[in-house]
Amino acid sequence: MRRALLILLAFAVVVGAVGYAMRGTIAIALMKVAAGRAITTDAVDTQPDGLTVVLCGAGSPLADPLRSGPCVAIIAGKQLYEVDAGDGAGRNLTRLGLPPGRVTALFLTHFHSDHIDGLGELTELRWAGGSHHDPLPVVGPTGVEQVVDGFNAAYALDAGYRVAHHGPTVVPPEGRGGVARPFEAPKPGDGVVVWSSDGLTVTAFAVKHDPVIPAVGYKFEYGGRTAVISGDTAKSENLQHFATNADLLVHEGLSRELVGVMHAAAEGAGRTNVAKILSDIPGYHTDPVEVAEIAAAANVRHVLFYHVIPPLLVPGSEAAFLRGVDAIYKGGVTLGRDGTQIQLPRDSNAIVVGQRPL
Repeated sequence: MRRALLILLAFAVVVGAVGYAMRGTIAIALMKVAAGRAITTDAVDTQPDGLTVVLCGAGSPLADPLRSGPCVAIIAGKQLYEVDAGDGAGRNLTRLGLPPGRVTALFLTHFHSDHIDGLGELTELRWAGGSHHDPLPVVGPTGVEQVVDGFNAAYALDAGYRVAHHGPTVVPPEGRGGVARPFEAPKPGDGVVVWSSDGLTVTAFAVKHDPVIPAVGYKFEYGGRTAVISGDTAKSENLQHFATNADLLVHEGLSRELVGVMHAAAEGAGRTNVAKILSDIPGYHTDPVEVAEIAAAANVRHVLFYHVIPPLLVPGSEAAFLRGVDAIYKGGVTLGRDGTQIQLPRDSNAIVVGQRPL
């Protein structure tokens, strides 16, 4: 037995040594397989007909290893749309198997930096990935023109380099950047249809994010299913109205209890500027218990939390974030992270919760 073990150990050492010596060759072989899968993966075409919602960014301006800047991908039939473009939005789409080249339109809820700072990269990835002849439609309330014009100007030199390098067939010059599709933000109680195509209707409605004005949420309707995306907002009766009987409410969430812990830590460390910010932000966001109240009153069937504040880094913090929600709201609840996916198949009551690999 001892001799057999020694032989086995010697064999393992030899195999390990050979493997180490050939690690570069092995890595290239593995990369060929991985690259082939990455380039050919297109999760848009594999979704059931209906609405599919994927969080391409479930976080906020605060650094969180599980949650990037705000970004919600919506697949309606075979069309891919996006709400907001936080940091990493374009790259996360690729990692999630959702090719940026297939993005049909982007909807902006408001113009806080964390909701738009991935816009330039997204337009570049869409342009190059799809060889588009038309810029990305960027739908948003009045002011979106300034945002889009700014990104277009900032990326103008880059676009010139890419056309010179790859050629106009691969990156048609006329397709670069974005084109603003502004609308006047509706008053509370009113909604405005901002997109109607291929069976999808998107309605914008006002939310409460003062002093950030305008700020809107969006209601997506397709195939007999409804998903509502809140954007950033304090508890809003108007949002509750537009979310009535929705299959899915994708709502931001800020735990006042956990942010209060961070505020106390900042004060204790003498970081008065950080403490001031942490004392300000609860006033224009929604506590998870308030989201539960909205969902219960609106008869929403499932709630997906995104724009999660603060980062949930300590074991048990997710339970603390959701504390009190189940006492008020009896429907399904999912605490989102990057890659969280919810499918709403056409003309059914099914709600299928999953997690796409990153």
